[in-house]
Amino acid sequence: MPFIPNTDAERTEMLNTIGVESVEELFSDIPAHLRIQKLDLPDGVSEMEALAALDALAERNAQTTKMDWFVGAGAYNSYIPSLVPALASRGEFLTAYTPYQPEVSQGTLQAIFEYQSMAAKLLGMPVVNASHYDGATALAEAVLMAWKAKEGRNRILLPADLHPEYAKVIATYLTSFDIELARYDGDPERASLDERTAAVVVAYPGFSGEVYPVEKAAARAHAAGALCIVQADPVMCAIFKSPGEQGADIVTAEGQSLGNPLNFGGPYLGMLGTTEALLRRMPGRIAGETKDKEGRRGFVLTLSTREQHIRREKAVSNICSNQGLSMLQTCIYLAALGKQGLRHVAKQSYDKAHYAAELIGRIPGFRVATKQFFREFLVQTPKPAADIARALAKKGIVPGLPVSRYFPDKPNELLVCVTEMNSRPQIERLAIALKEASK
Repeated sequence: MPFIPNTDAERTEMLNTIGVESVEELFSDIPAHLRIQKLDLPDGVSEMEALAALDALAERNAQTTKMDWFVGAGAYNSYIPSLVPALASRGEFLTAYTPYQPEVSQGTLQAIFEYQSMAAKLLGMPVVNASHYDGATALAEAVLMAWKAKEGRNRILLPADLHPEYAKVIATYLTSFDIELARYDGDPERASLDERTAAVVVAYPGFSGEVYPVEKAAARAHAAGALCIVQADPVMCAIFKSPGEQGADIVTAEGQSLGNPLNFGGPYLGMLGTTEALLRRMPGRIAGETKDKEGRRGFVLTLSTREQHIRREKAVSNICSNQGLSMLQTCIYLAALGKQGLRHVAKQSYDKAHYAAELIGRIPGFRVATKQFFREFLVQTPKPAADIARALAKKGIVPGLPVSRYFPDKPNELLVCVTEMNSRPQIERLAIALKEASK
């Protein structure tokens, strides 16, 4: 928000208006011994000095615009057309809150409706809600959905190749529930199912970038009486077969790469879609299209399973305010690019990532471990990946994520991500720098 200073004269005028002589008198109801006597804060500075100090701090950060950036792992450096923030920051959207009164919230409701419609096509699901805090919370909510839908079953199968932070969020979410989490390795089609299994979670792709087909895993889950949950990369769905087309019952995704900046890790956008059979078990809300009594097109909240809208005991989740502004940016982004534009972005990421993998795979001592991938792949390195990353950072290159950040027993693995933002010269500089760092 803009900084709005209050001068001594303005403060005096405000105090006179409410009939109080001083700020101390304003807080006189608070006992003196409970008040903070003194804050250890520096003296105030001017707006110019404050901005200069903030700029100096910002310059200490690694910035995607000033480095060759190859880090992904759930947060992607993607291009955002200038019209996305320009429209999303308009006052009508920026100040809007939840659309409790449809008659005065038609713009917000229509934006939600349009987002849901485009997201549903992308994920291949009949319905998508709006929305969750991020991909991890969306996946945790999906697990709860499946557990509640499959009464008498309390076992959830998670891929060993699931993003470790997602796994931690799920474990935290399920602390108070009688749910058993089990891990499986490799192809989800080979996951060990039994009569206690409520759902199989498929990472599409996994943390390592590996892409396994969903269709056979979904069919096998259904044959065992379980549900299939897919955590997908939404950009990948533009050129790969969507999870819904492959039989998924619930699809979740992180929508950050669809028009939202990196933002130091948030706010992001949790996407969740499901089948009509599970519609009423879905948390969040759905905006629908209707007509008023005069036949004019209008929008309403068709389904609201939030505890703020219905009796608390009947709410499917206590998920509260959704990421409306992040959802809006994704809505504008998808509308601006269209089907072919998004396919072009996805194809660029795919082609550039495979070009990078080809170059890196030729370097002695380096091996690309991921077989089928979209824009992210795992590289085995001849030296500790963290050491290589530090050396390349001095050259203005962030080569990827050392996997030892999450798995200390895997020091020689580097997770490399290539998006449409990476140019051919950048990719070639990366390969040359990796070769030099291995000597």
